[in-house]
Amino acid sequence: MGIPAHPLVLHAAVVFVPLLALLTVAYALVAPVRPHTRWVLGLLAVGAPLAALFAKLSGDAFFDRMRSANRVTPEFVPTIEAHQQFGDITLWATIGLAIVALALVRFVPPHAAEASATGGNGRALTLSLQVLSLVAAGVALYYVIRTGDSGAKAVWTGQ
Repeated sequence: MGIPAHPLVLHAAVVFVPLLALLTVAYALVAPVRPHTRWVLGLLAVGAPLAALFAKLSGDAFFDRMRSANRVTPEFVPTIEAHQQFGDITLWATIGLAIVALALVRFVPPHAAEASATGGNGRALTLSLQVLSLVAAGVALYYVIRTGDSGAKAVWTGQ
């Protein structure tokens, strides 16, 4: 239908990456939500990086197409390349967040009774994963916002 895939695909990343970040932090810090969100978190940990990857790949293809059709001025290329760099970092940050989320699902029991049975080593691992989840979620949220902002500015400032 003539619509580039990138503006359509990127909305999945814009929704799934922040959802993954919020649910990872909730799962890590709010024990009562764990039994109810375990499978959702696992699915988001797979889906969000895929959404970020598809957004990146479709954006790269869109830029290549626009360049080959001479629809991007040389002065505008640095703006697009900066957006691409943010997109690359967003992808890696989302992958890191997904790894932390999957580690939470695997190693942090969903029920308090199971958590107390694991002992001191389990508590140290849970605490480590809680800190990692906060850091990874913050980084992923920061870069998805920066990527979106740079893309929106690129669209609205023109070629």
